[in-house]
Amino acid sequence: MSVVEQTPVTVSERAAKKIAAILAKESEGAMLRVSVEGGGCSGFQYQFDIVAEREDDDLVLDADGYAVLIDEVSVDYMKGSEIDFSDELIGAAFKINNPNATASCGCGTSFSL
Repeated sequence: MSVVEQTPVTVSERAAKKIAAILAKESEGAMLRVSVEGGGCSGFQYQFDIVAEREDDDLVLDADGYAVLIDEVSVDYMKGSEIDFSDELIGAAFKINNPNATASCGCGTSFSL
């Protein structure tokens, strides 16, 4: 019996479409890097960067044909998370729905475990 390994982080359809729209305007080969950094009002914060190269230990997710990269350390903090995109009256932004976060701040980019 084989075990199917589930991707530790997923990308919603809304986020994939927005990522594809953003990266289509960048240089060929551009990728979105999502990482967890120390800081923010709750202890950790998500960082979004457009990069041209990937690291050997990156988790690579597909977003409508474009790559989303997450480094090995950040994947540990984000296991079970979904990268989503919210477009509301108060603003449009990427959101990480992280089941491991025990608290988050009002800005939605900072969390604690």
